[in-house]
Parts: sequence; structure tokens; C-alpha cells
Amino acid sequence: MGLVIVLVLVGLILAAGAYRMVSASDAAPAVGSVAPNFTLNSQEGKPVSLDEYRGKWVVLYFYPKDFTSGCTTEAHNFQRDLAQYEAKNAVIIGVSVDNADSHEKFCTKEGLNFKLLADTEHKVSAEYGSIMNLGVKKLSARHTFLVNPQGVIVKEYMSVEPAKHSEEVLAALTELQQAGAK
Repeated sequence: MGLVIVLVLVGLILAAGAYRMVSASDAAPAVGSVAPNFTLNSQEGKPVSLDEYRGKWVVLYFYPKDFTSGCTTEAHNFQRDLAQYEAKNAVIIGVSVDNADSHEKFCTKEGLNFKLLADTEHKVSAEYGSIMNLGVKKLSARHTFLVNPQGVIVKEYMSVEPAKHSEEVLAALTELQQAGAK
């Protein structure tokens, strides 16, 4: 019995270490801190900086890969709800390690009308604790940061279900705005 407990504890410790190695979410900026600024190229090949959106709410979401099922579902739902976000003075910005050309093709194929940014050097994903090391390949982890108009992170999502995520973020945005968090 004691050996079983020890083995279970060792397994949990190893699993937690492996999760940290893959997700790196423990390195994410904290709620209440100013969102680290960055400049990355969009699907149009033009540089976009986070600080350009001061005065607006920002849904900054990191996702693994263009054209994959979970990422497509998540993007479709943000697009479906885009008018509601815009009515709340909010913008959607997606970030992955795919290049701007891949983002442009993804936006065209899927009818996406918000910015997707190319973090090809993995720096922004790493700065936000949203990089997954899969051996020789690095991908952005599926994390989201809700940034208020002053540039402060007011909510973060480190465990995301793509099918429900947009509704979940929209509800949090509504609640924060009603509570007067600006």
C-alpha cells in the first residue's frame, strides 16, 4: 500500500514537471501586471504592436497551428462573435508561430476578419508563458489574456476548450465591464 502511494506521488510529480516543460504557463505574466508590449507581422505582412490598442480591450489569444481542428474551431467562434466584441470596444488578436503567409491563407480560407500575428521566432509566445517545446518543434500553447484599455492583464486562461472559449471570454468581458474594471 505504501509503495503504491509513493509511485502515485512520483507519477504526479513527473507529470507536473512534464506539463511545465510543455506548456511553460508558469512563466506567464500575472493578472494585474501590464501586458508586455511586442510588435509582430500580421497576415497582411504589416507590423502590429500591442500598444496600438491602448484604449481598447484586447483578447490576446495564443494558439498552436493554422488549419488544425481545434484552432479552426476557436478562430471561427471568435469570428462568429466579433460584432459582440466590437460593440464592447474589444479587438481579437491571435498569435501563433506560423508565418504571415500561413496566417493570410488561414484567414482567407476561414473568413477571419481579425489580426493573426506571426511569432516565427517564438519570443512573444515565450514571454507570455505560451510556448510548447515538442522536442525539435515549438508551438504556441493555447492560452488567452484579456487586457483592459490601460494595457493591464485582467484575466488569463491557461486551460482552453476551443468550442466554448469565445463565449467564455465574452462573458468575462461583459462581467468586467459591468463591474467597472476599465
